[in-house]
Amino acid sequence: MNNNNFTIFTFYQFRKIIKINDLKRVLSQYCSFNKIRGTIILASEGINGTIAGLEKPVIEFEDKIKNLGFKRIEAKYSKYKYMPFNRMKIKIKKEIITFAKSNLDVEKNTATHIPPKKWNTLIGSKDTILIDLRNKFEIKIGTFKNAVNPQLDKFSDFKTFIKNNTEIKKNKKIAMFCTGGIRCEKASAYMIKKGYKDIYQLKGGILKYLEVTSKEKSKWIGECFVFDNRVSLKNELRKGSYDLCHGCRLPIKNNDKKSKKYEKGVSCKNCYNLLSKAKRLKLRERNKQIELAKKRGRYNPYIKQTIFNFF
Repeated sequence: MNNNNFTIFTFYQFRKIIKINDLKRVLSQYCSFNKIRGTIILASEGINGTIAGLEKPVIEFEDKIKNLGFKRIEAKYSKYKYMPFNRMKIKIKKEIITFAKSNLDVEKNTATHIPPKKWNTLIGSKDTILIDLRNKFEIKIGTFKNAVNPQLDKFSDFKTFIKNNTEIKKNKKIAMFCTGGIRCEKASAYMIKKGYKDIYQLKGGILKYLEVTSKEKSKWIGECFVFDNRVSLKNELRKGSYDLCHGCRLPIKNNDKKSKKYEKGVSCKNCYNLLSKAKRLKLRERNKQIELAKKRGRYNPYIKQTIFNFF
C-alpha cells in the first residue's frame, strides 16, 4: 500500500456496551491526539464507524477497540490520497443502525455469513432470492445482477417490504447484501424472528467483495456508494466516477453537471426545485469561503487535503 495515502478503517460489532460515555471519551481523546477524522456511532447494542488518518494510529485504533472488548470486530481497510472526512464525530444513539422498535438479539441471531470467494456460487443458483438492503439512491449507481430492489427510502422501511412481499416465502433460500454488512445483521435477525429459515449474507459486504474479487470474476455491476468524500468505489476499492451534490447529498456524474439546474456546490437536477433561497445563499457563501481560503493558503475543512498538507 502507498504510504502517501490516508488509511481508511471501516468497522462494526454488535456487543452490549455498559459505560458508553466512558467509551466515547476514550475514543475521542485517542482520535483527537492522533488527528483521526471520521464518524463513529455508539449505542448500547454496539459500535459502528469509519475513520481515516495515518496508517500506524489507525491500525492501533483497531487494537485499542479490541482491547476494550470488541474482539469480533468486522473490519475493512482501504487507501485514498485525500482525507475523506472533514471532521471527527462520535455520536451516542439508540441504535448503531436504525431499525426502530424491533427488539432484536443481533449478537446471537443473524444469517449465515458467506465469504466473498463463495458469494458468486450462492447467487448464481436459480433457487436463491437475492436482496439488496441499501436505499434506492445507492442501488441506482450499482448492484448485483438480478438483485431485488426493495425501493427503500430508509433502512427501517425493510420491515414493510417484507410484510408486503408474500412471494418471498419463509422456506426460500435468501441471500442479502449491503455496503459493509451491518444492515444485513439487523435485517436477517428480524427475518429469523419472523420465521425465515434459510438466510445468508455477504460477509464484509460489498466493500470486502470489491476488495478481494478481480474485475474479471466480479458479478458486481456499476459502483458502490460510500458515505464519505470518495462518494463511490469500484473494484479493488478504487475511487469511482461519482461526485456529491451538496444541495441534496445525492451522487452525481459528469453528465449531470451539464444540466442547467446544476450549480457547483449548490444544486443538481434532483434538488434544484426543492432548495430554499436561504439554503442556496448558505451554500454559495460556503463556496466563496472555500475559494478565498485556497487563494490565501488558509485551512478550510472542505478543501481536499493530502498527507503532505494535512499535517
